[in-house]
Amino acid sequence: MISTVQAFNRCKHPRTVATVITHEPEEDRGRRRGLRYWRHLGSGERTMEMPDYGQAAPLLHSGYPMNPAMPPGPPYPVAMNPAVAPGYYPSVNTHAPQMAPYPQFSGVPGYEGLDGTDNGGKYLPPPPAFGAEPGHLPVPTSKDWLIPSINNETAKHALLDYANSKCCYGSSPAEEMEITQLRPYNTYRYRLETFTESRSCEWVTKPLTEGVLDSPEKGPAPQPWEIHVKTPSLFHDETQKVPVPHTTSKKSCQECNGKGKIICQKCNGNSRERCEHCSGSGKRLEEECEHCDGTGNIGCKTCNQTNVQTCPGCSGKGQVMTYIEMTVTWKNNVFEFIPDHHSEFPTDLFKKVTGEKMYSDEQLLVPPIINFPEPSINQTSQTAVQQHYSQFMSSSRILMQRQTIELLPLTKVEYSWKGKNCNYFVYGRENKVETKDYPSTCCCVIL
Repeated sequence: MISTVQAFNRCKHPRTVATVITHEPEEDRGRRRGLRYWRHLGSGERTMEMPDYGQAAPLLHSGYPMNPAMPPGPPYPVAMNPAVAPGYYPSVNTHAPQMAPYPQFSGVPGYEGLDGTDNGGKYLPPPPAFGAEPGHLPVPTSKDWLIPSINNETAKHALLDYANSKCCYGSSPAEEMEITQLRPYNTYRYRLETFTESRSCEWVTKPLTEGVLDSPEKGPAPQPWEIHVKTPSLFHDETQKVPVPHTTSKKSCQECNGKGKIICQKCNGNSRERCEHCSGSGKRLEEECEHCDGTGNIGCKTCNQTNVQTCPGCSGKGQVMTYIEMTVTWKNNVFEFIPDHHSEFPTDLFKKVTGEKMYSDEQLLVPPIINFPEPSINQTSQTAVQQHYSQFMSSSRILMQRQTIELLPLTKVEYSWKGKNCNYFVYGRENKVETKDYPSTCCCVIL
């Protein structure tokens, strides 16, 4: 039996004719069955043999999305019968967020705007500010600021430790040098730490678990800042997620339409996947690939050739629970300032060392410093305190502030060794050394 379909392609071949010829089994043809596909392109003609699969599979269920086409790549073998693809199950984007369960939940007092479509209303402002502002707090009392310095012995010992830490530095200069001058360039490090707590909410959807749901029927949801959460150690970053009471409900999974399964995302419902050993070519080193028998594909391991996989959104249960989840974030916001030390020493190296603590004030809202002998510290303190207050009071709750001043020892040591004048810096409480012209930088013998 021969049937002909005339198709017009508007883009390339408007007169292409596709003819499908089916050879029914006949006694004189050796009980051979097969399909032959004829395609006429102009005056040319090509044919391709296709094996027979016997009786065709039943039609797919109506009303459900068909299985998607195989992804681009090497041609897949005809052994993959597309008629068995599970069109009954949906093919979805499993990374797409699920929406809020019921529209009326977007109007819960304190959680306005949580409709699941964007971040509107996600960040929750804290209660009105309480307590006095920094400008109304008492200023610190006057005190004597002691500025220490190092001596020759400390400077020499620091350079000796530095030389011993280098594999190719000789210790002779550190042991035999003569210090000619110590130039102090001591500076300070001002630090303001503001420990804050912020709260944000969003809808989350997870697979349904056993047990009684904390639904809205148990009472109204508490206000975001009424939910008690234990505060961690001060001035340490931490995050904690807490479900908002009385907002949990269950619903049908949107990823699988409540069926518990979706079309396999690996093989797109075709039960076959590309062979990784031969990259789909069917050959390895000019020989037939033994893993796929030269077909270029193997049975899908994700779905075990069943064409479907368990829905990750509901773990195969078909139902999910959704609720408002509050994220509590504690953050230590740090402002640092180091005045100009008027030397060629790289300021960034101070990040590796500690200083001598000269001043520390810790309270809910610290006042600015106004009587420190370094004027830039006083000015920076006033700016930083006001900046943190304005920045964080409107978006989070300030739990504690801490203001410190450290002396950062910095001394330039000038010395001579064997008639050569050199110098180095000793910095930090750890007495670290920074030098660019150490006179004995190689004690290795190259053979």
